[in-house]
Amino acid sequence: MKIAVVGTGYVGLVTGTCFAETGIDVTCIDIDERKITQLRQGIIPIYEPGLEEMVKRNVKNQRLHFTTSLESVINDVEIIFSAVGTPPDEDGSADLRYVLDVARTIGQNITKYTLVVTKSTVPVGTADKVRDTIKTELGKRGLDIEFDVASNPEFLKEGAALKDFMSPDRVVVGVDSPRAKSLMERLYKPFMLNSFRVIFMDIPSAEMTKYAANAMLATRISFMNDIANLCERVGADVMKVRAGITSDSRIGSKFMYPGCGYGGSCFPKDVKALIHTGIEHGYHMRVVEAVEAVNENQKLVLFTKLAACFGSEQNLRGKRIALWGLSFKPETDDMREAPALVLIHQLLEAGCTLSLYDPIAINEAKRRLGHDSAITFAPDMYSALHDADALVVVTEWKEFRVPNWNLVASHLRGNIVVDGRNIYDHRELNAAGLCYHSIGRTPQLPQ
Repeated sequence: MKIAVVGTGYVGLVTGTCFAETGIDVTCIDIDERKITQLRQGIIPIYEPGLEEMVKRNVKNQRLHFTTSLESVINDVEIIFSAVGTPPDEDGSADLRYVLDVARTIGQNITKYTLVVTKSTVPVGTADKVRDTIKTELGKRGLDIEFDVASNPEFLKEGAALKDFMSPDRVVVGVDSPRAKSLMERLYKPFMLNSFRVIFMDIPSAEMTKYAANAMLATRISFMNDIANLCERVGADVMKVRAGITSDSRIGSKFMYPGCGYGGSCFPKDVKALIHTGIEHGYHMRVVEAVEAVNENQKLVLFTKLAACFGSEQNLRGKRIALWGLSFKPETDDMREAPALVLIHQLLEAGCTLSLYDPIAINEAKRRLGHDSAITFAPDMYSALHDADALVVVTEWKEFRVPNWNLVASHLRGNIVVDGRNIYDHRELNAAGLCYHSIGRTPQLPQ
């Protein structure tokens, strides 16, 4: 079987590479000539554990190919996946221009039956727009070529994408014809052999499933953060509350950690898009709107805590603050909508100087933040602390889990540690003379 994947961003590259790993002949297409040249050389544009090795292996075995021209392969493949970006518009809706550009190219070039599968996260009704666009282009050519459209949303977690694809919780496929279903069954046969759940449904339901899943996970995060903020005010410990409620099998523990807000390329964008879809159809997604509002507020919590530690926001001027963790989550260099970015901009506006460290995202941070004389990028986690008045932990990378607190205290000029992910035991910090502040718990000061 031969397939094409249009778009070599996070979703497209992982999808194409993993399908190649199962023995499919895959061509990945992108209009960025530099990116395609680098991919042919084994240079990966994103950080994802294990991806570089898998790309190189499948290129070497001639199952994975890269090109800038969809037209050159369009009639050699049975399935075309559209995995291009759907960035949010100013009103929060998903921008479908790239999705429809792919549809136009398909309609302008196909000469035989083709199955067009949307892999990008798109609002309900996008498949109809894709179908209409292809039909329009075929009409301009005076042709009536049979084709099908399907929806196959991705459920990949950055940092664990290869495992998620190769050993999925479920594969959701939206189809509206027996022929499309048969092709998708052939494509996913290796997964069915391993008894993974491949769930077929109608296309609108498949399109909605992705948004509903991400909105549910975002809801759990914002709910826990709302509880954490109340815990601080009533004197409760959110981590004990969490242990009490997540032991209920109906609730469970996943995505129930308090912190400084969610970020990344999916949750913020998808929550906004779902809200916008509701408005378009005359319905307010009141729970989801609250989820977004809580999250936006939660990204301000770390700055508020720091200002309180120093007595006021004005007292932050001239202070040096160290940050551990810049990516929106561990095991990725992705800083889209990262809480660290919100905190950094707030601290700079308050007149602070910053020392930043992240195991992977330093280059991405430099690209985003530019050359600001108030920012220093440290080569390691302890160097970042030198002469800093406070440390803020924003991303829970594994190397931050068990620091040498006496070494931390010796490097810091001050003694304040703000833990945005609740990963530390206050007794260890207090023993080193450090003042510990976290989310949803009362501050812990050394005796």
